[in-house]
Amino acid sequence: MTHRDKNDPTKKEVIHFMLDVLEWQKKLQPDILKNLHRRYDILQFIRLSAPVGRRTIASALQISERVLRSEVDLFKEQNLLSVESGGMELTDEGLALLEQLRPAMQNISGRSQLEKDLQATLGISRVIVTSGDSDVRSWVKKEMSQACVSEMIDTLEPNDVVAVAGGTTLATLATSVYPHPNLQNVTFVPARGGLGEDVDLQSNTICAELARGAHAQYRLLHVPDQLSDHAYDSVIQEPGIRELLALIRSPRMVIHSVGEAQTMATRRSADESKLRRLKEQEAIAEAFGYYFDSEGKVVQKEKTIGLQLDELGRDQMVVTLAGGMSKAEAIVAYMTYRPSDLLITDEGAATAIMGTQSNEF
Repeated sequence: MTHRDKNDPTKKEVIHFMLDVLEWQKKLQPDILKNLHRRYDILQFIRLSAPVGRRTIASALQISERVLRSEVDLFKEQNLLSVESGGMELTDEGLALLEQLRPAMQNISGRSQLEKDLQATLGISRVIVTSGDSDVRSWVKKEMSQACVSEMIDTLEPNDVVAVAGGTTLATLATSVYPHPNLQNVTFVPARGGLGEDVDLQSNTICAELARGAHAQYRLLHVPDQLSDHAYDSVIQEPGIRELLALIRSPRMVIHSVGEAQTMATRRSADESKLRRLKEQEAIAEAFGYYFDSEGKVVQKEKTIGLQLDELGRDQMVVTLAGGMSKAEAIVAYMTYRPSDLLITDEGAATAIMGTQSNEF
């Protein structure tokens, strides 16, 4: 076992030194931070979307093609990206640079402070805040998803079970995962059965896509999510269903999102009477078939086949993946009921949450 020399700088010391250098450079080059942010965002977008063309980057990041052309030329000179017929992608050096820059960029942008503020405000053990607002820029969901993939790789062990919910954010996660040795012996399962929504957004579909992308295993729950009491009691007695439900209800990790109550109920073909009741009860959030008001109180609960929110214990690591300014209130409502172990969100939601909380005190 080797010991670090007391004179060797720690990671925190290196970051502080980098920030000091930037402060000195700002006095000589006032535009340095603006340029740094732009170049970091371009490299990050290429990493998330590769292979990708100039027009797509310019449109997504709202940069003129003239400015982008100049930045791309610089990156090529520094061997940070390669340009092929199919588009641009980062080189190994470019990927390494992004990884090295991330801690400093979190500090410079204020996202590190946002993470700490959210942890304290919402009572969450850990928070990751990515750049942008997924309500405005759809690619921000990819950045949140990549953070979730990294968490899976760092946390999961062979034979672990991961239960995944449905929705648009989790559908993006399914397209962001990639093969990794730490994921090969993991089993993905749907958190619940099929819902009355787009099949691409259902837990079963996302579960299968995640497993295929990670070269892992998966099991599917081939039953409707909502059943009558009689049908429910009958289905859960089936040996195959009972065995699968036992697996679904005891995962190592649970990955889900939080939705706006009316939006989720409408997507699931709720009738007018249910939509009216949710409005009367002032429901603003939905997760796991539970509907919450602004104080985190459960105002409605669907009888579903699959993972129940109240069944989650200390043995399960619950990861909430939700972003966008429009979801700020829904995130707060859900976290008031049950704080997750990890919240992965974006600046849009994070700043809105902190603004709302500040106004309440």
